Amino acid sequence: MTAETTASEPTSTDWRSRLRRVGPGIMAAATGVGAGDLVATLVAGSRFGYTLFWAILLGAVFKMGIGEAVGRWHLGSGSTILAGWRSLGRWAIAFFGVYIVIWGFVYGATAMSATGLPLNALLPWLSVRSWGMICGVLGLVLVWFGRYRLLERLMTVLVGVMFVAVVGTAVLVGPNLAELGGGLVPRLPQGSLAYVLGLMGGVGGTITMAAYGYWTLAKGWRTPAWIPFMRTDNAVGYVTTGVFVVAMLIVGAELLLGQGITDGDRGLLELGQRLAADYGQWARLPFLIGFLAVTFTSLLGVWNGVSLLFADWWRTWRASGTTPAVTGGHETGGHEDAAGMRGWPFRGYVLWLTVPPMSLLFLDKPFQLTIAYGVLGSLFMPFLAGTLLVLLNSGRMPAAHRSRWLSNVVLTLCLVLFAVLAVNKLVGYVS
Repeated sequence: MTAETTASEPTSTDWRSRLRRVGPGIMAAATGVGAGDLVATLVAGSRFGYTLFWAILLGAVFKMGIGEAVGRWHLGSGSTILAGWRSLGRWAIAFFGVYIVIWGFVYGATAMSATGLPLNALLPWLSVRSWGMICGVLGLVLVWFGRYRLLERLMTVLVGVMFVAVVGTAVLVGPNLAELGGGLVPRLPQGSLAYVLGLMGGVGGTITMAAYGYWTLAKGWRTPAWIPFMRTDNAVGYVTTGVFVVAMLIVGAELLLGQGITDGDRGLLELGQRLAADYGQWARLPFLIGFLAVTFTSLLGVWNGVSLLFADWWRTWRASGTTPAVTGGHETGGHEDAAGMRGWPFRGYVLWLTVPPMSLLFLDKPFQLTIAYGVLGSLFMPFLAGTLLVLLNSGRMPAAHRSRWLSNVVLTLCLVLFAVLAVNKLVGYVS
């Protein structure tokens, strides 16, 4: 992780300068919005029309608040999020260590399978499994040898493809702007509560939100002077996320209202077939290419960002037997250099995401592993929101950059929302 793209301190903080340096937020947006998120929104639109538009907007605001909090911790405290968790106690990094290992194994298979689906639909001479493995290895090679600047440029191009495909599809089916505006009024139709909670809490990333701070450091933003740039970048990223999700709600409401569609990534294939039936193959092929861009950006972002998280977790765990020294809000040691972040723990986790999960492409996911993945996953977002609430209001953070009332309100609402989602999931697993 190197300061490849900017100077150590900004020379100007006007809006034009901020927008020119946007990058980590686009990485976070592209990584956080996967095929499953788009299908969840598509299903919500097909069942409730535009009624849940308000939930999407509120969810985007919540995720923007968490992203800003993660970035502000990294830049304001001079420490990474792992160092912050370490200061809370060994339990915090122990929980995260178990979570990231199990999550990586199951997500690796999910990501490869998702990228294989549109490629198999476009080029059917190879199976979904084979295409997925090829994409996993391609992601490994790009992350293994590529630096942040290359990955940011590639992800930006793919986000452009996503934008044209997803937003273009919404324009093609023709949004009803009056009904979309009516969806700004919060309502809960019968049977919609689970969808509301999912749209507010599930769209736009989970563990990848914790990776955002590492991308800001890779961009070269390492001091509090870069906080205004981070806030603009984060806002651009989650506005982009919101546009993608609203576009899929429009497609679901206009093209599929009252019709069933499959939950999961295959629902997007069904949408492609519906577009071909209604508008011709010219509409299906660009959409499948956009589907591929959605899935591959998620894969590439996780292969890079979550591997950085693991590398920092390994470094932090090894040092967790000592008490972190905090002086003026900055932990001794501060940000890790490029060699430390891209050493063998980083590369080992990239391999962990790619190679062992290939076995799950041949077999159904083991039931016990899936349950453990689901339970830990449901607990991560309350963990992230709660720990940020503590860290950003503590003496670990310089007073000038501690949370104000707005950030505290958003983080508290996030904590409550994600806790409700966690209880709902845990009850489902038990029952």
